[in-house]
Order: sequence, then C-alpha cells, then structure tokens
Amino acid sequence: MKVILTQDVKGKGKKGQMIEVSDGYARNYMLPRKIAVEATADAVNTMRMNDKAAAEKAAKERAEALEISKKLREMTLTVTAKGGGAGRLFGSVTNQEIADALKASSGIALDKRKIVISDTIKSVGTYTVQCKLGYEITAPLTVKIVEA
Repeated sequence: MKVILTQDVKGKGKKGQMIEVSDGYARNYMLPRKIAVEATADAVNTMRMNDKAAAEKAAKERAEALEISKKLREMTLTVTAKGGGAGRLFGSVTNQEIADALKASSGIALDKRKIVISDTIKSVGTYTVQCKLGYEITAPLTVKIVEA
C-alpha cells in the first residue's frame, strides 16, 4: 500500500514522502496513529502542491538572504562602547550589541546567534565579523568600535 508520511519515521522516510509499505503495517499501525495518510489522488496532489509551495518559499528566502548579504558587505557599522581611555574598553563588545546596532542603524533584524565574532573585541578599532544568513550564505560585516 502506498502512503504519504505526515511525520518522520525512522527507517522509513521523512515527512511528506510517499512510500510503499505492507497493507497490515499501514492499516494497523500508521493510519490509526496518523503517522501517514493513504496515497489517494487527492492526497498526492496536496503533497505536490505543498512541495511546490515549500520550494517557492525557500527560493524567496534565499533571494532575500542574498540581498541582505550585499547590503552587509557594503556597510560599515559603528558601535559605541564604554571605554577606560587609551583605546581599551570596559568588558567586550558582544554579538548582541552588534545585532542591536545593526537593527537601529539599518533596520536589518539579525539574530545574535547568526553573528560570528572570531576574536573578542576588547579595544577600539575596526573589525570584521561574519554574518550567517542561512542557505550557506555568509557575509562579512565591518564593525567600527568607538569609545563613548
């Protein structure tokens, strides 16, 4: 019997896949537990439409990520931090502070976990941090640290 999985099943397949299983397994286990639905013509069409919609959504998100990466490459972000003089800062500049400054200056909302700082920023100067935008797209962002 052909069924369409409604959730991931270990050893069988992923959600949305159409697989062939024995009749008893489908009727007695998968269908009552709503792990799968029978692969009728209507269910197959629904599955294809969902796949198409997911592909379009992924393409749109990837295009948005590419657009944001272009903006980040050209941008120099200025972050002010409390300093003790001689170019040293009290504490360090975190990725949360960079995310907040990015949101305030350009309106680009980026999660702090997507900003990767290679070394800790503990002094005034210009640094380059990597921004992970998803879909294997990363963009360098130039951050200028200014003492307040």
